Amino acid sequence: MLLKKALEDKLMDYRIRDRLVDDGKITKEDVQKFLDDLKDEKSDVENTRIE
Repeated sequence: MLLKKALEDKLMDYRIRDRLVDDGKITKEDVQKFLDDLKDEKSDVENTRIE
């Protein structure tokens, strides 16, 4: 399952997804569903101060 997830995530890599949409390999709806399903992790953020 890890390989399948890694391959799915690679399809949605912002550096290549527009080309994949243009080539018809994925749809804009697929991209939007992927973005909507992303977990909101802002509560897990820890701010640090660098001096």
